[in-house]
Amino acid sequence: MVGLTATDEWVRGGPRETGAEPPKAFTRALAPFAAELAELRPEGAELCDIHTHLGADEDGRSLTLDALLENLDQAGVRRACVFPLHDPDRHPAYRVPNDRVLGWAGESEGRLSPFCRLDPNEDPVAEGERCLAAGAEGIKLHPRAQAFAFDVPEMDAIFGLAEDAQVPLLIHMGRGMPPVADGLCALAERHPRVRLVLAHAGVADQGVLCARLRDHPGIFYDTSVWSAIDLLELFARTSPDRIAFGSDPPYGRTFAGLYLALRTVRAVGGSPEDAAAVAGGAAAALLARGELPPPRPPLGEKVRPRHGTLQRISGYGMQAFGALFVERFDLAAEMLELAVAATRDPEPGSDEVAETLARLGDSLRAAADLMRDPDTGFFGAGLLHLSLTLAGTTA
Repeated sequence: MVGLTATDEWVRGGPRETGAEPPKAFTRALAPFAAELAELRPEGAELCDIHTHLGADEDGRSLTLDALLENLDQAGVRRACVFPLHDPDRHPAYRVPNDRVLGWAGESEGRLSPFCRLDPNEDPVAEGERCLAAGAEGIKLHPRAQAFAFDVPEMDAIFGLAEDAQVPLLIHMGRGMPPVADGLCALAERHPRVRLVLAHAGVADQGVLCARLRDHPGIFYDTSVWSAIDLLELFARTSPDRIAFGSDPPYGRTFAGLYLALRTVRAVGGSPEDAAAVAGGAAAALLARGELPPPRPPLGEKVRPRHGTLQRISGYGMQAFGALFVERFDLAAEMLELAVAATRDPEPGSDEVAETLARLGDSLRAAADLMRDPDTGFFGAGLLHLSLTLAGTTA
């Protein structure tokens, strides 16, 4: 069984080193998810997590090389793309963090593909050229952390650099962002050969991004989101060949992120080839710098029926996540008690839903119990994320 260590960091707020073995309730509740993930894995495919970090962040989070490799091993993922966090040592031009990531990737025995992180306000093209010459295989931009817009001259220069080098350019498109699609789309349209990875399923402006950039040949999205609903919507709007598995450690876990990606492929009726494309094929195509496969039609439907009980459970679970982000473990446990009560539905409507409710009852009950103790609350958060994926991807 794929296992998780006692030092897993499932929630915001920094490392929580307990020095203890995972609680038995956690291990028992995790086992069905691990067994299912083993079954969901596309046979023979090399898996690649396209969105991971190394180093330190100003928010107190950090991740070492050994911890990242262990995180990948827990999910059976061979490769990853990696870039610096919002490092306190980033000035000037992210030079120090970029050199650290290049060095750590060199120690990974070929498992990590380093991306350089650029700040458009600090000589980005020179730093990008320096890092690409030193072995960087892609570029990372974070418009929220570096507080830049897409309508400045430096952005055209960065896009041109990525376009000429044929390397992927991964851009944060998650929380903390205003609607930014208009400026980003105009920039992408001026650079038809650029290969963009819009992180976090493009949720900052997903509908506009997918519509405006539908015909751009180099637009990809990664799957590093909390909610299966966001990912189901992405599959209804773009080709599965343009969706790449990503999990965002140390903020996410590779195990949970891979489960989310592959459960969603199954939920939208994807084939084993689709699963292989999402789990590693899209990332491999980007890193190879060769011709990209032509995009195919989306898999999902924009209008999808939802089971009422599972929708209630998902709603309570997302409220619990909100409580976890401010470390209100007690409130999170209360919301999960409502979700557990909903799993007792005596009229589920189908055998599949009945089986899902039974699994959710076990995992959410264990999650609520773990959350009542701040020392074990992060284990409960991990079960909650997996449970929400299960609820959100059951027809």
